[in-house]
Amino acid sequence: MGDSAQAAWQLVVSADPVLLSIVTRSLALSASASGIAFVIGCVLGSWLAVSRFAGREVFLAVLNTLLSLPSVVVGLLVYLLLSRSGPLGFLGWLYSFKAMLLAQVILVLPVVVALVRQVVEDAHVSHGEQLASLGAGPRLTGLLLAWDERSALLTVALAAFGRAVAEVGAVMIVGGNIDGFTRVMTTAIALETSKGDLPLAMGLGLVLLLVVLALQLLIWGLRVCFSGLASPLNLSVASAITRARP
Repeated sequence: MGDSAQAAWQLVVSADPVLLSIVTRSLALSASASGIAFVIGCVLGSWLAVSRFAGREVFLAVLNTLLSLPSVVVGLLVYLLLSRSGPLGFLGWLYSFKAMLLAQVILVLPVVVALVRQVVEDAHVSHGEQLASLGAGPRLTGLLLAWDERSALLTVALAAFGRAVAEVGAVMIVGGNIDGFTRVMTTAIALETSKGDLPLAMGLGLVLLLVVLALQLLIWGLRVCFSGLASPLNLSVASAITRARP
């Protein structure tokens, strides 16, 4: 184990080309998937937090169920959609970066929607009546509350990225773990461990831990900055709505 750890560290500090290509591809995939899911999830989660409609509780129950959706099930569903006999087979995305991106977006989106809904709904309990008295509708209320809670939403973005970067089942199924094309950190760790190439597997694992640590420090720093710059909700919202009203 000591020899493998030393060899893994040498791969990291020497920027081994194979390791570097896998890390770059993995980070690009996870960042893209979490970014797309975050944008869509903020809109849906904010709307869901302030809207009341028939069947809302059922919808929330389904959403909470999707939080525990196994990644291999997502991979299977995306595989069936993108296979030659599937409804999206004409796209030719199977075993490509796009297929892995689609699978990770589907996997991460419920997490973002659920967390954003909870953050905005908690803020709506405190400030909902004030916004309604100022004339804000449900859509504007949701967007304003989401913006006001942007420091908390940074944590949601981190959770989305963490869910994406640690995923292995879905990208293995729809990406095929093709060397140089669709191999990412998690699938490479699984493959290299089974092959007995422990230095590369441990090196990738070390990089994965360093990425998570860097993100934690980045989010902490951004939250400190936002907490110092944020203005009171009543002043910012009142000003925005007053200018928008005829």
